[in-house]
Amino acid sequence: MLFLNNKLYIFLLSFLFFTACTHPENKLDLRTSFKYNEMGSVTSLDPAGATSFENIWIVNQIYNGLVEMNDSMLVVPSIARKWEVSHDGLIYTFHLRNDVYFQDNKCFANGKGRKVSSQDFKYSFNRLLDASVSGATTLLSSLDKSKPFVAPDDSTFVIHLKKAFTPFLGILTMKYFSVIPHEAITLYGEDFRANPVGTGPFKFKMWEEGLKLVLLKNENYFEKEGSSRLPYLDAVSVSFIKDKETSFLNFMKGNTDMVSGLDAINTDEVFTSDGKLKDKFKNKFTLQTKAFIKTDYLGFVMDDKLDVVKHSPLKMKAIRQAINYGFDRKKLVKYLRRNLGIPAIYGFIPPGMPSFDSSEVKGYEYNPEKAKKLIADAGYNEK
Repeated sequence: MLFLNNKLYIFLLSFLFFTACTHPENKLDLRTSFKYNEMGSVTSLDPAGATSFENIWIVNQIYNGLVEMNDSMLVVPSIARKWEVSHDGLIYTFHLRNDVYFQDNKCFANGKGRKVSSQDFKYSFNRLLDASVSGATTLLSSLDKSKPFVAPDDSTFVIHLKKAFTPFLGILTMKYFSVIPHEAITLYGEDFRANPVGTGPFKFKMWEEGLKLVLLKNENYFEKEGSSRLPYLDAVSVSFIKDKETSFLNFMKGNTDMVSGLDAINTDEVFTSDGKLKDKFKNKFTLQTKAFIKTDYLGFVMDDKLDVVKHSPLKMKAIRQAINYGFDRKKLVKYLRRNLGIPAIYGFIPPGMPSFDSSEVKGYEYNPEKAKKLIADAGYNEK
């Protein structure tokens, strides 16, 4: 049972050097790249293994799926240019773009990437049904197992469900559901994790695990902004320095363009008490904060088979509510996280999710008087 939903981190901290040449209007004829340090571990470049933030970030640069989420957390087209859902919610029909090609790779004839078809999605999705390959099998429990995926022609892909499941389209935005070519699996087998072949804006160049990972621009990427073909960058380079101080010093020297997250920096050195950049950093770096869907909470053990639970007052709902009302989430965010977060006073669902509604859901705010009354109502007198 939840007793404290303490805050949502809205925080992806990005210090970007003003000198980074990544904008399309930059007329300098220089090769541009984006460099960042990953303090965590990348374990696989196979979308079927996109189970961690570190893996997902890289996989997202290499692959595309049918649909994706935009900055407003809405599902928008990617390789599927449009789709229909049957009235009973059981049949999803996707109509694919005809200008999407796999990245050049030796797994193809003459090393030239071929066009993506609906058969590729059928192959990719069927692969996810194997629990030994992917952790996405539980996300597909609503499928009609007799005919889950159908490709009636090269540009149409159909998914059949056994029961309607409203979040299904949103689930398809996860990187598990990226399209891959069967030729790559045939050639690389289990080594596909380190030899990715996708359709995304960047293609694989090299990976020395735990040391360095490099992606290069996919010259044949299908997306455009106006008349300009994306991406604008020529490369993405990732280092894997685990020590926080060394990583931040490397950033200060200009060897990387970004540090991400509170754990990657010394917050006392960088931020004022109200979560703003200190003056000495204001003219050197840009601070960006974005909604980050992560809810931290503390919970009670409620298994009454355990001796510690059998006679615990925490079994009483009023006591658990009293603890919730007796905890000041706003001060936690202010003093422990320097205001880099949102106190969860509107329930468990974080801002940024479509179902968040502060007008409808009232969570727990700091109210010590109400906490005392609940304790008294539960039969515990103040001492």
